[in-house]
Amino acid sequence: MSLQFLIDGLLSGSMIGLGAIGVTLTYSILRFSNFAHGDLMAWGTYFTLLVSTAIGALLGQVAPIGPLSFGWPLIASVLIGMGCTALLALAIDIALFARLRAKGQMIIVVMASFGASMALRSLLEFIFTSSPTYFSRAIQIAFPIGGGMRVTPDQIALLIATAVILLVVHLVLTYTQVGRAMQAVSQNTALAKVVGIDVSHIFRVTWVIGSALACFAGVMIGILVQIRPLMGLDLTLPMFAAAILGGIGSVPGAVLGGIIIGLAEAATVQLIGAEWRLGVAFVALIAVLLVRPIGLFGVEER
Repeated sequence: MSLQFLIDGLLSGSMIGLGAIGVTLTYSILRFSNFAHGDLMAWGTYFTLLVSTAIGALLGQVAPIGPLSFGWPLIASVLIGMGCTALLALAIDIALFARLRAKGQMIIVVMASFGASMALRSLLEFIFTSSPTYFSRAIQIAFPIGGGMRVTPDQIALLIATAVILLVVHLVLTYTQVGRAMQAVSQNTALAKVVGIDVSHIFRVTWVIGSALACFAGVMIGILVQIRPLMGLDLTLPMFAAAILGGIGSVPGAVLGGIIIGLAEAATVQLIGAEWRLGVAFVALIAVLLVRPIGLFGVEER
């Protein structure tokens, strides 16, 4: 039996895990489930595409980096796209979510996120149409690495980039002052205010980190698969499943949950059939939660 599903699952899980970080941070710090998170991912991918296209129009064709399908313009575009996505997330929060949070009924904020999701997705489809597009149409040759597994240079580069980003996020959340403040707010917002933490600033930082990571996850999908206005919607349920599986509030848990969901989906496609992909992944989620309802790394509320 080919072990190719391990590579496919690791790649898919990386995308899901990166997106799930934003989901788990939003829930643990801002106290609501943001169902527009997947659409921020799609917008970030299109922001990156627009910047990359603009750079190409100004500078002409730029040679790719070594065996990769892309060059430095796409790398620069990703950074700009992450910034634009963060600004979009902050704008939505200021215009919508912050006003509703002030009313104190979080179910209203959750329902508003459904509306924001549909509005963002419809606007994206109106501007760019529903036709898929690509960062590059170059065809890469996958080379064998044993066990029937094959990988492309793009896949290796993106896995390495994902690992580096996750390490940076871990260091920021664990060893910096803002990271410790985020942990304090997630545990007790009222007490965090009492000790002098600027909760509004922490909310903004949460939006920036979550949306920037969502943008990078979307760009990964755009490079390895394709870019579509519905790409964020397709990953919304897996991202929430990963956040719940890993334990709400746990960044390592969200990443591990994403990898578990990705591997389960990839194994299902290879062994059973693509039509069962989401079903088996959610069966795995339910099985884990029956044993440990708070998730793998969750902490019981006292």
